[in-house]
Amino acid sequence: VQLQASGGGSVQPGGSLRLSCAASGFTFDYYAIAWFRQAPGLEREGVSCISSIDDNTYYADSVKGRFTVSRDNAKNTVYLQMNSLKPEDTAVYYCAADRGSCHGRMDYWGQGTLVTVSS
Repeated sequence: VQLQASGGGSVQPGGSLRLSCAASGFTFDYYAIAWFRQAPGLEREGVSCISSIDDNTYYADSVKGRFTVSRDNAKNTVYLQMNSLKPEDTAVYYCAADRGSCHGRMDYWGQGTLVTVSS
C-alpha cells in the first residue's frame, strides 16, 4: 500500500498550488481520501476530504472557497487545488485513505509534501 503526495513547494501569498496524492496497493475506488496538514508547533488538522461514494467533499472552514478536492479513479489519484494561498497555509500536507468514510480514522497514510507560503 502506498500513498504518494506531491506538488508542494514555495509560493507567494495569493498564489496557487495543486497537490496530488497517487495511490497504489488497494482498491482506490472504495476509499475516501483526505488531506491533512501540520504546521510547525501545531497539531495536525484535517483540511479536506472526498468520499468514495458520490464524491461528496468536505473542507475545513479555514480553506473553504479557496481549496478544491477532486479525484480521478482511473488514475488512482486525488488532487487538492489550493488557490489564494495565505502564509497560514504553510505546513506539511499529508494524504490519507479510509475504507469507510471521510469521518473514519484513516487506514493508510502517505508521506508529506511541504507547502510554504511566504513573500
